[in-house]
Amino acid sequence: MPNALRAGAAPAAVLVASREPGWPQWRGPRRDGISDEKGLLRAWGEGGPRLLWTAGGMGRGWSSPIVTGGSIYITGDVDEDLWVFALDLDGKVRWKTTNGRSWRGSYPGARASCTFDGGRLYHMNAHGRAACFDARNGRELWAVNVLERFGGRNITWAISENLLLDGERVIVSPGGAKALMAALDRTTGQTLWTSPPLESERATDPSSRAALPQPRREAESTGYASPILFEMGGLRIIVNASSRHLYAVDAEDGRLLWTVPFPTRYEVLGITPVLAGDAVFMTAPDSGGGKLLRMRVEGRDVRIEHVWTCDMDTCHGGVLLVGERLWGSWYRHFNGWGAIDLRSGATLFRSRELAMGSAIFADGRLYCLSQEGVMALVVGDADEFRTAGRFVFQQKHRRDVWAHPVICDGRLYLRYHDTLYCYDIRSP
Repeated sequence: MPNALRAGAAPAAVLVASREPGWPQWRGPRRDGISDEKGLLRAWGEGGPRLLWTAGGMGRGWSSPIVTGGSIYITGDVDEDLWVFALDLDGKVRWKTTNGRSWRGSYPGARASCTFDGGRLYHMNAHGRAACFDARNGRELWAVNVLERFGGRNITWAISENLLLDGERVIVSPGGAKALMAALDRTTGQTLWTSPPLESERATDPSSRAALPQPRREAESTGYASPILFEMGGLRIIVNASSRHLYAVDAEDGRLLWTVPFPTRYEVLGITPVLAGDAVFMTAPDSGGGKLLRMRVEGRDVRIEHVWTCDMDTCHGGVLLVGERLWGSWYRHFNGWGAIDLRSGATLFRSRELAMGSAIFADGRLYCLSQEGVMALVVGDADEFRTAGRFVFQQKHRRDVWAHPVICDGRLYLRYHDTLYCYDIRSP
């Protein structure tokens, strides 16, 4: 068993946190879905926590808000355009601006959240348009279509990447003939480095899933996941997923460190990878199960080895590492929630009490939002799926309550398409 997975061992890798306060990017300060806040309600009464306000007119989409520096930023598709909205902490619109076209294809709506860094706002729309805005007023400072620049192509359900900021670099994952991943200058959008394209053999036509008469080699397109950044053994490492691989690059120069095949039926690698000590966890539907992959730094290289496989097949709701448990929801054959033992990969427990969905963690509790509109507060150290309160967040829905919850300054933010909801979850 890897040392970092033994009880009491120090982790061999550390996630790099945003330098901004609050919840400034996708899945929080470290992109792990974990909030450091304390003093939150331990249980909810009937009807859930107190609703402070709602803000309508946010457009259609599944992107989560970010909250930092006294402002809320959220995206939504309105008619033909993707809109970026800046709200104050009372839900009033301060400004709004566009970032290219809306997504009108399968499952129309905005995908990615914004990222805040150094007074600027960064966002990539569903067509690969990465843009930088002045966070004070929404003025666009630069924009580039990364698919066009790096020879990539859009994917079936559209680009969903939440941009990662690393110092002076904006990390993008276009896939395609010129770059698997690339770093752009945060102030100009110019290319700083590229990682080589990842070529693999395709046996099916992605538009029809029909078998090709003869398999062909091609540069892999991007996946639906978003990258994480961590430090390990003197290296800064970025891990993300393409359409058919999990991979890692050196954050300093884009050098490809390792790749692991991760084939799925529909080429959907949708969750953000999870760092667990000296290992990375990844899963997806129709993939043969979730995998824990151990990393070992050897000089400037990184060796990867398989530790275990489990049956968790989360689609896009995210997975949380809490202590030595991986929490998440199952997808294809079990529409429910549970926990996996980090050391063995064994399923500790599962429950159909709540339909599958997305979750974050704060102050000993999981905040689990089912795709059927029920919000539940779940005890994080229980030996079963045990709730400490729940409420019906959405009654009228299409089983598409998919925007991840957000916690910042004692407030819980939930989004369902056109409306953002803000709840007070502070303990008296």
